Amino acid sequence: MQRWFFLEDPDNTNAREAKGDTLSFADTVASIQYAPRCWLFRVEAPPLKQDEVLCVIGDLKELGSWCPEKCVPLQQEADSKIWSKVIEIPDKRKVEYRYCVCVIIESGIQVIVRSWETNLKTRVIEYSEASPTTEGEVQVYGFYDNAEHCDRGWLNKETVVQLKLCNNPLTLWRPKYANRNVFIKITLVNIHSSQQNVLPLSMSEALDESLSESQDGAESVKFSFTEVADLNADDPTFRTQPQFGTELKKDDMLVFQSTVLFSQNTAYLFDFYVYSNRAEDNEPPYHAGFSYLLPTALQSSEGNMILPVTSTKHRPLGELKVDYLIIGSMPQYKCNMSISYSRHWKKTRSGLDVGHRGSGSSFKNKIQNCAEVRENTIASLKNAIDHGADFVEFDVQLSKDLVPIIYHDFHVCISMKKKKDIADQDMLEIPLKELTLEQLRMLKVYHLTEGKTKNPRFFDDELEEHQPFPTLHQALEILNPHVGFNIEIKWTMKLADGSYELYHPTDLNLYLDTILEVVMRYGGERRIIFSCFNPDICQVIRLKQNKYPVMFLTVGESEIYPRYADPRCWSIKAATQYATMIEILGIVVHTEDLLRDPALVQLTKEENLVVFCWGDQNADPATIKFLKQIGLHGVIYDKIHEYSSKEVKESIFLLEARGSQKEIIQLVASQSETELPPPLTIHPSQARIEGANNLDKMRLQIPDQMSTATSLESLESSNSDYEKPSETEVSA
Repeated sequence: MQRWFFLEDPDNTNAREAKGDTLSFADTVASIQYAPRCWLFRVEAPPLKQDEVLCVIGDLKELGSWCPEKCVPLQQEADSKIWSKVIEIPDKRKVEYRYCVCVIIESGIQVIVRSWETNLKTRVIEYSEASPTTEGEVQVYGFYDNAEHCDRGWLNKETVVQLKLCNNPLTLWRPKYANRNVFIKITLVNIHSSQQNVLPLSMSEALDESLSESQDGAESVKFSFTEVADLNADDPTFRTQPQFGTELKKDDMLVFQSTVLFSQNTAYLFDFYVYSNRAEDNEPPYHAGFSYLLPTALQSSEGNMILPVTSTKHRPLGELKVDYLIIGSMPQYKCNMSISYSRHWKKTRSGLDVGHRGSGSSFKNKIQNCAEVRENTIASLKNAIDHGADFVEFDVQLSKDLVPIIYHDFHVCISMKKKKDIADQDMLEIPLKELTLEQLRMLKVYHLTEGKTKNPRFFDDELEEHQPFPTLHQALEILNPHVGFNIEIKWTMKLADGSYELYHPTDLNLYLDTILEVVMRYGGERRIIFSCFNPDICQVIRLKQNKYPVMFLTVGESEIYPRYADPRCWSIKAATQYATMIEILGIVVHTEDLLRDPALVQLTKEENLVVFCWGDQNADPATIKFLKQIGLHGVIYDKIHEYSSKEVKESIFLLEARGSQKEIIQLVASQSETELPPPLTIHPSQARIEGANNLDKMRLQIPDQMSTATSLESLESSNSDYEKPSETEVSA
């Protein structure tokens, strides 16, 4: 059942009682240790939507401590695009901050982040820097450090409702509309009304209310808006709806995206406009008809329906097929604004080696092509890491008791004995989602291939690291933190023949919330990328969190695999358009497509997307070399221990971490004889944490250009499958 997300929730009362004044150690240092000074924050921004304000947020309590609910709103200067405010901040302290566009419903309690600056390096106020003045140069929203990085926000309290029109969904029965251009516009309608203590309206009052509702219905849905995107347009990104809607072309796909607060009280009005054949330039279309979609029809996180189209004279006109997707925020985890990797990739980083399901697929038709270690196990992942994998790719789905586990197929086989012939065994195929984690580990479970052939491949279940169904939490905790994770989310897809890979899946929002919360809590500094064949899952992951990147997995034009029903999956071009539409990192394409037309790589890279590839064709060193030469950022392949051409069998991130460690040690050594200046004022109550303050001061002295993504502590936390670098290696 879909979990609805409202403007008000019980946590708000607790926040108001506490007044949001919980202090962290960093807040205490900022407020007590340093004397205050005034600083003018002043930035130019493009025109904002209704209710939006430009805000500043930073690493101090005075700037919200990266908590979006505590961002500080600026004031718009008269008759200008400039927003500014003087804020008191600590003196003699390095300050990090960003700008963001927000809707502040209740300061400190409920804030919607519409967009924010996502450069890896924050804006910085140096120790001795003087405050800007109104006569000085104005900062520009999203532009600094010779780069532009500004992304739309994620879901905090609001809900996104996507309505998708594809595969020629509109049918109009009147002949006069044949071969005519039809334009569709969606308007949000607030249907909430209290019937208690309402006196009967007079005829004039009823008429006034009716006119008011028809003219101002869209404005009555506060803090909400609708955008539209066309998959086949030159610019497929979401944009504001035109006055008379967006044209629905043949074989096109339109996605309407509504961001709302009270989703249970919001209906969706479809208006259909048609231009006359004799229409002159600038002549508006006429209103042909309309449809209503009520919130009571949205019973789950995703689905489809057929809506009747009614003419303006209230006669049946046709029907509209609509696919819907409801995306809610994560209830158990709140993202901050300290950093985002969602669309960042080093331009020099390409040709990464990604271990497919760890050391490779172990259940193929040809035994000689199978990995010798069971796929998607801790042993398989470790084996790939030991042989230099930069990333390991594996599949994650939920058990019946909602535990994220690592396994590829939607179904498993369970051995059972026949009543009359106890010597023979038969296999029962059952959806994995119907078994708890304990059942999966206690029962003798076989892969589908083993079940069909009745020929088990592995007999090492007694070895802990070789057991199937390891948990995602276990992998995050055990495996070397300097090896990236490419986490493929398993989710059912509809095939072109109308069948599904898995029927009756878990509720989509509950499914993804459970997986994402584990990653957000235990991911640490690890490089993590999410991917999925289902395009809707990519969109949901993108909107539920603001930290980790997402890549769209696609089969494309294949002669090997069956075609999916969703047009976003039909080609590399469609996948590129969709990745651009939802603003994700990139796509993971099928090598079959690339070997047929290698120029497709450049097509995707021109859209500033990262490109990985997958496929059985990658089981060849010459093919892997060719794919890296044509510019692939990453190649996913089996048997990395056999096909990798690396001279040093270590992850590129581990090598970078060692380089970062050397820089930090050299910096500390060079400053060890330099006495740091004392802070301006120190409160007596802070004497007991003097050691911690000195550590804080040392960190503040680290130059900005130095990478601190990997600290000494995090490097030494690698205590599983890699030996820690010796003192000789570190000092070399």
